[in-house]
This record gives sequence, C-alpha cells and structure tokens, in this order.
Amino acid sequence: MRFIHAADLHLDSPLRGLTRYAGAPLERLRTATRGALERLIDLALAEPVDFVLLAGDIYDGDWQDFHTGLFFREQLVRLDRAGIRVFMVQGNHDAQGVISRQLTLPPNVMVFKSRGAHTERLDALGVAIHGRSFRERAEDADLVPSYPEAVPGLFNIGLLHTSLSGRPGHDTYAPTTVDTLVAKGYDYWALGHVHCREQVLETPRILYPGNLQGRHANETGTKGCELVRVEAGHIAAEFVPLDLVRWHRLTLDLTGMEGLESVGAAFREALAPRLAGAGDLLHAVRVTLTGCTGLYALEADRPGTLDAAIRAAAQDVAAAEVWIEQVRLDLTPPLDRDRIARREDAMGELVRLVDALHADPAALAELAQAQLGGLLNALPPEVTGEEVPRLDRGADLHELLRAAEATVLARLAGAQP
Repeated sequence: MRFIHAADLHLDSPLRGLTRYAGAPLERLRTATRGALERLIDLALAEPVDFVLLAGDIYDGDWQDFHTGLFFREQLVRLDRAGIRVFMVQGNHDAQGVISRQLTLPPNVMVFKSRGAHTERLDALGVAIHGRSFRERAEDADLVPSYPEAVPGLFNIGLLHTSLSGRPGHDTYAPTTVDTLVAKGYDYWALGHVHCREQVLETPRILYPGNLQGRHANETGTKGCELVRVEAGHIAAEFVPLDLVRWHRLTLDLTGMEGLESVGAAFREALAPRLAGAGDLLHAVRVTLTGCTGLYALEADRPGTLDAAIRAAAQDVAAAEVWIEQVRLDLTPPLDRDRIARREDAMGELVRLVDALHADPAALAELAQAQLGGLLNALPPEVTGEEVPRLDRGADLHELLRAAEATVLARLAGAQP
C-alpha cells in the first residue's frame, strides 16, 4: 500500500506586514499555501496512493468567509472521484472550537472526533488508523493514553497533533513522550504541529513531515510531505517537496570588502547552491550582512546603499526568481577603537562616553528610556523583525549602544578631511 502523510497546511495563512515591502510579490505569496495543497493532491493522484493522512492545522484559524473551506473541499473532491480516502485530525489552529463556519466534506473524508480517540479499520489493506482531534485550541492534556491499543495483524498508524516533549519555536500542545508513543505498539506515528521535517524515531517510525509551504523567514528550506510505501510490513518513505515559495536566511561576511561589486558577487555565489534544482520556485531571501568593512562608512553616509546593492545583485540572478524580503546590517567599521578613545576630540569623547555607559547598566537603562521610551516595543514585527529589542533587557541595550556608536563613528570618520 501507499499513503501520504502531510500536516500543517495553514491554508490562506495571513501575510502580516508584507504590504510594507515595496515590490513584494504579494499574489505569489498569498496563493502559495493553496498551490502547495494542489501539488499534494496531484501527487496523490499520480502515484496513486491508497489514502492521505492530514495531521492537523489544515487552516490557520477561523475563516473570514467560506472561500478557504470551499477551496479545501474542492481539492478533497478530486481525491473522492479517484477513490482515495482522507483521514484527518484537527490541531490547535483548526480545533473544533475554533472553526465557527462549517461545510459538509465529501464522503471520502473521515475527521476524527475530539471526544475520544477511535480506530478506522481498512481491512482490505490490512491497516488500522487511530486518531483524535483537538476540541479547543489550548489542548494541554496528553491524548495518547486515550488511543486504542494496536490491532493485532494489522499495520497500525497513529494520527496525532502534538508538540511531544516540546520543540523550539512551537507552543506546547497535547504534550507526550516518545516512550508513550512506542508503548502503544503502533507501526507509524503520523505527527503534526512542528513545521520542520523531523524523523523522531526509525522503529517504530515517528515523524513530523513539516508544513507544506513556508510562510515567512522563520520557515526556511524545502517544504512538502512524506510519501510512504509499505510492503510486507517494511516501510520505505521519501520526502516530496511541494512548496512554491522557498524561504532562505543568508548571512554574508563582508570583512575586508571595499566595493559594492564584491558584495553583489559574494551574494550571488552564496545563494547559488540553494537555487540548484529549484529554478521553478520563487525564492524569498532574508540577508544579514556581517563583518568589519569600510563599506560601513558608505552605508552610514548614504543609508540604504547596501540594501540596494543586494537587491540589484538579486535582479542579476538568472537561474531562478529571487525576492529579497529584507536586508539586515550587523557591520562594524574598521576603526582602531582603543586609539580613538585616547583622542581629545569628538570621536574620543564619544568612545569614552559609550564605555562609561557600558560600565553603568542603570545609567544606560535610564538614558534609553528617556530617549526611546516605548518606541521600540510599539513597532510592529515587520519593521523590527522577530527579535524586537527590549529596553528592559541589558543585552539588547548594549547591542543598540554598540550599533549607535559604530554608526556615529563611521559618519564622523567620513566627515574628516
């Protein structure tokens, strides 16, 4: 038999803040989750598989209208016409208490209820599928003890939306342990909730396929589903990419670089391996420029120069369509700070003042609060990124002070004859 294991479709997930980026390919980004689902259905029909497993978070939350639900239903009808069944559980984003609008799904679809786990037997295939949905978004109980025992003589699959014992970047829902899963005696645990593909255990096979489509710069790399073949109890599986937009984070060290041409060439060279074999996708890239370079002074004098250089370099990439989502700067100027600190001029006074503030956290916090107030905390994430600096966190204040000093020093140095 053959089946597909997918999870976390997050259909029509909202695009937060992308309209702020001039030239953002909004339509490509808006329709990417739908396109990935269409590719999933195409794969199921092409194989063809015996059934499809969807391990929760089909939707990103309650629908604004019925269009999202109708699109999902339309894709399921394609499977129904081919005689392919679908088994799904609801997770934290699409729990029964979250989705207020309802549509009757086609007869090939079985949604596991939330009041308790139960089993669907496919005797012709020798399969038993066990599952349970979330009733509400905040499911903090371990659901696995409620799952039925394995059916002897059948290939047993557990369908579950869970954080297991916790995963970075993911809220804790339906927590459980690997030992608890193994104790059930199932052959395959089809998990959902974690957006990065992760094979937790080989035997029994416990796996997160990740989400079908990355939605922002924190969901990088190839996204897709698991195509599983079972013969005489032996499992052979492969990951199948389905994404239409692929997100990347690229860090580029500019140490020693002096010309913008070098920056563009280095960017294209670093990006090239990520484009190999994926020329038909839109590649969304967040770039962080690091290192000690004389280009800092150019950027300080003409803000936006390095951002424009990276975007220009992306335009010259012929192998694929590349969109620069954001360019972040973490640069330092090539200045002898110790020597500057001994000078009796504005630059020396600045360095000594910064050193005094670094040595006096209370004074630094007072200055930051007086100058910035609640400004940073009020800025939306699309402006500051996910790592918003906080005025009540010492490490953030020291980082802001260091960046401010470097910028002022670079401008002062550039203003000198």
